[in-house]
Amino acid sequence: MSAEPDGPEDRLRRFATIWSRAVFPATSTSLTRPELEERLLPLARRLSEALRARAFDADEARAIGAALVDAHCTEPEALSRTLDCVDAYLVLYCGDDGPQEDLRARSSRLQHAMAAGYAQALRERTLAEQEAISAAALAAQGVVAQALHASEARFRAVFEGAAIGIGIADLEGNILQVNGALVRMFGGAEQLVRGRNVLEWTHPEDAPQVWKLYEELVRGEREHYHVEKAFYRPDGTVLWTNLTVSLLRDADGNPEYQLALMEDTTERRLLNLRLRYEATHDALTGLPNRTLFFERLEKALGAGAGQRFGLCYLDLDGFKTINDSLGHAAGDRLLVEVADRLQACATAPGEMVARLGGDEFVALTTGPDTQREVDELASRIMNALVAPISIDGRELTVRGSIGIVEGPAGERSPAEVLRSADITMYRAKSAGGNRFELADPEADARAITRHGLTTALPTALDRGEFFIEYQPLVHLGDGSVRGAEALVRWLHPQHGVLGPDRFIPLAEHTGLIVPLGRWVLEQSVRQAKDWRQRHADAGPLRINVNLSPCQLTHPGLVQDTVDILERTGVDPDALCLEVTESALIGADDDLLKPLRRLAEMGVDIALDDFGTGYSNLANLRRLPVSVLKLDRSFTQSMQQFPADPVDLKIVEGIVSLAHSLNLAVTVEGVETGAQAEQLRILGCDTAQGWYYARPGPPERLHELALVDATG
Repeated sequence: MSAEPDGPEDRLRRFATIWSRAVFPATSTSLTRPELEERLLPLARRLSEALRARAFDADEARAIGAALVDAHCTEPEALSRTLDCVDAYLVLYCGDDGPQEDLRARSSRLQHAMAAGYAQALRERTLAEQEAISAAALAAQGVVAQALHASEARFRAVFEGAAIGIGIADLEGNILQVNGALVRMFGGAEQLVRGRNVLEWTHPEDAPQVWKLYEELVRGEREHYHVEKAFYRPDGTVLWTNLTVSLLRDADGNPEYQLALMEDTTERRLLNLRLRYEATHDALTGLPNRTLFFERLEKALGAGAGQRFGLCYLDLDGFKTINDSLGHAAGDRLLVEVADRLQACATAPGEMVARLGGDEFVALTTGPDTQREVDELASRIMNALVAPISIDGRELTVRGSIGIVEGPAGERSPAEVLRSADITMYRAKSAGGNRFELADPEADARAITRHGLTTALPTALDRGEFFIEYQPLVHLGDGSVRGAEALVRWLHPQHGVLGPDRFIPLAEHTGLIVPLGRWVLEQSVRQAKDWRQRHADAGPLRINVNLSPCQLTHPGLVQDTVDILERTGVDPDALCLEVTESALIGADDDLLKPLRRLAEMGVDIALDDFGTGYSNLANLRRLPVSVLKLDRSFTQSMQQFPADPVDLKIVEGIVSLAHSLNLAVTVEGVETGAQAEQLRILGCDTAQGWYYARPGPPERLHELALVDATG
C-alpha cells in the first residue's frame, strides 16, 4: 500500500523546517536550529493563511517581516534568505493546489510587504539602540572631562560592543576614536578611518543641507542633526548610512566634541531600489509601467513656461485575435518584441516609452518643440511595426492605432491628457486602424458627452427621466386623426431634453434599449386606451411604436407585447409596431417569426423609412407588414410647386404597388398644404408632419381628435 499523502500541517511543518535551515546560519541568537524552527512555525502558518486569504493583507505580511527581527534574524543575509525561501517553497507547500499564477503573484506581493515590515522593524530597533548609545554618550561627557571616572568602563563597553558605528571627532573634524562596527563598515582597516578628517568624506549625492547642518553644529548653533549620507569606502564601493551627529559640550557648556552614530543602510537601500524598480516597471517587457509613466507625465505637465509635451497612445490592432488563435504565451512574446521596437524609437532626451497594460503602450516626449517631435515619434513607431514578427515559426504582421495629444505644460491634468489620447486612439481605430490621429477638442467633447450619457442611461429609466411625445397620424382623405406615433425623449438633468437620435444608439449599444423599449410600449398602449375611451366617437385611434433591431431579436418581444396588451385591456388592433426597412433587409424566417406571430394576433406592422434600404420590392410579399411608411426624401420636392415629375412617378408607383399588396401607405415629413394635397391625389392613406402638428404631449392629440369629432 502507498503511504497516505502529507496533510496541510505536515506540509506547513516541512516549509518551517526548510525556512529555519536557510536562515539559522544568518541569525544572532542563542537558540538551536530546532528551537528556531519552533519560533518560525507560527510565522509560517500566518504566511500560509495570508497566501490563501480572499483579500491581500499587506499589514499582516509586514507584521510577519517585523516578527523576524524579534526572532533575532537580523544579520544582513537573513532577509534575502527568507525571501528566497518564501519565493521557492511557500506556494509549493502551502498553496493547496490553488491557481498557481494567482498564488505566485500573491507570494510576490507578500515578499515585498515582508521586506518592508522587516526593514521598518530593523530600523526601529537600530534607532532604539542609537537612543540608548546617545544617552550613554551624553552621560559620559563628564567622564571625558574628569578622565578617570568609574563609569568610563561602562561607556567603553557600550562603545565597543554596539552594533552601529560610533565615531568621536574634535570640532575641527579630526576623527579621534571609532568603534569596531564603524571600522567594519569601512572595510575593516582602522588606520584608514582613524586620523582622517570629516571634511574629506564628501560624496556627489550629498544633499545640499548636509554640510550646512554640520557647520551649524560645530559652531554650537545646533545640538544634533540626522541625515541620510553616502560614503566612499577605500575600495571605491559606496556605503549608505543613516547618520546622526550630536554635539558634546564640556562641564561649562562649551562645544568640545562631535559624536557620530552610523547605521549601515546599504542592503536596505538596494532592497528598496529593487522593490521600487519592480513597482514601477512592467514585469513582462521591462518598460516603465503606468505608475512611473504617470509620475513622468505629471512632472512634464508641471514644467515651467515655454515647455510643451507630446504623447502617443498606441493600441495594437487585432491583438486579441493573436491571443485567441496562438495562445497567451505567443501573445506575450509578441508584446516583448513590440516593446523592444518601441524602446528603440524613444532614445532622445525627454522621450520615454511605457506599457499601460495589455496591448496598450504610450510614448512621451517633452521640450520646447514637441509639435514637430511628437509627429516624428509617431511616424517612427508606425515604421517600427511594419516588419513582421516571427513567433513559433509564423510571420505575424503587427499594426497599431495611435492617438496623439500635444500642447503646452500646465494646462491639463495627467488624467485629462490620457483620456484625450485614449479617445483619439479609438477614433484612429474606428477609421480603419494602422494610422495615427491628432486630438481634436471638439471630438473629445462629443466623446466625453457620449460616455457621460452612456453611463447615465441605466439609472435614467429608474429615475423617471424619460417621457413620450406624440405626433398625430392624419387620414389624407377626410383629415381625421387616426392615431399617433410615440416618440421617446430624455429629460437629462444637465443637457435638457434630448431627442432619440442622441441616446437610442447608445441604448442599443448597452442593451438598455430592451427595458426602455418595453417601458415606451407599455406607456404608449396605456395612452392609446385612454384615447379610445375619451374619443370613442372619433373612431379607433391607433398608437405607433418604434422597434429597434435589438428589440426585434430579443426573445421576449412577443410575450412582452401580449402581457402589456392583456394588462391594459387594449385590443391588438390599437397597436402598430414600426420596424425600419434596413432592419429587415435579408431577414430570415427566424427573424420574421415574432413579427408574423404579432401580425396574426392583430397587431399592425409598419415598414418604416421605406425606400432607404434598397431592398428588393419583391420581398414585400414575404414580410408580415400591413403599412408602408414612405421616407420623407421621396416627398420633399412636393413642398414646392410644381413638384419634380420623377418623384411624383416614383411615389405613384410605390402607392400603386402597396395597394395591390393590400398595404396602407403613410407619408412622413409633410410640412405644407400643397404637399398634403399632392399626396392625397397620389392615393396615400395617412400622413404625419409639422403641417398637422409637431410632436407634443398627449393632450394635444385630445384637442385634434375633439376638433375632428365636432368639425
